[in-house]
Amino acid sequence: MKNKSIVLVLLIMVVAMISIVPALTISAQDSSLIENLCLVTDVGKINDGTFNQFAYEGGKKAADEFGLNYKYIETVATTDYAKNIDTCVSEGFKAIITVGFLIADATDAAAKANPDVYFMGVDQNVADPAPKNWTGLVFREDQAGFLAGALAAQMTKSGTIAGIYGIQIPPVVKYRNGFEQGAKFINPDIKILGTYNDSFTTPDVGGANAKQFIGEGADVIFGAGGPTGTGGITAAAQAGVYVIGVDQDEYTTSFGGGKSPGSDKIISSAMKRVDQAVYLSVQSLVNGGKDFTGGGYLTMSAANGGVGFAPKHDSDVPDAVTDYMNDILVGLKRGWISTGVDPVTGELVPATK
Repeated sequence: MKNKSIVLVLLIMVVAMISIVPALTISAQDSSLIENLCLVTDVGKINDGTFNQFAYEGGKKAADEFGLNYKYIETVATTDYAKNIDTCVSEGFKAIITVGFLIADATDAAAKANPDVYFMGVDQNVADPAPKNWTGLVFREDQAGFLAGALAAQMTKSGTIAGIYGIQIPPVVKYRNGFEQGAKFINPDIKILGTYNDSFTTPDVGGANAKQFIGEGADVIFGAGGPTGTGGITAAAQAGVYVIGVDQDEYTTSFGGGKSPGSDKIISSAMKRVDQAVYLSVQSLVNGGKDFTGGGYLTMSAANGGVGFAPKHDSDVPDAVTDYMNDILVGLKRGWISTGVDPVTGELVPATK
């Protein structure tokens, strides 16, 4: 009898455990605020090798992991922003990612008109008070640019470096001023060339910029302007000049992982983890929204691994330079090194005496 009683107790315990598991699973599923996800790109495609692509990939990772229905819309012209967002809303999507500074106004309007839909805006700031169903995914591009500039200043032989940039909006201004500040951190007397362009999607214009800067003596060129910047660094690398990519590791995306001409000349990329920011914001909604920064911002910085610099890959960057770059990164993480750039506007911060 004693043995039978023990067996009966064990059976009861097993049944109880089996009944608890589905309950826990159902509870976790029920906590999710969303079942689907829609992404609207900035002008460009999801395979552009820059922030459109990595916003898409962050959303795809989240959708696959959390079992969400996922759709994307590639924007052809800026006049399509509102229409594309409305398509996501009208099709019943409850979480919408919009990519880029220029789509912020359309996103803000849509969030206010659809308070039951969650919006995540990459590189976006909106006027206070921001809608509680919207969060801005913003980055310390000044820190990533600072790292790129410090590397460029250490690798130049001519003493002249250059930057090719997209439209003059805060994220791009942060990249440029951060790059120039980082270079001056290494060499206050370095010569720095640079230009903004009126489009992110004109690689031929970026190539022309590169040719001009090379003619003016630049032997390290940073591209921070979407496909425009990529066109610049591709042309420069093929001409035998060191280059630095942007947003993600362009050795992999723009130089075919070492298979494209000039891949030995890309010495790093200023990393901006758009994919991670998107993933984390979607994850917060799936987990019940506790960590969703509604009406505010998720800021990705050196401190939380949101920005950094890519490996040297096939290039001839000395190990001592890489070691010093890691020291600078630690300094940015800990706050020991300041970029001297406003983290919101991108403007230079006046030096304090």
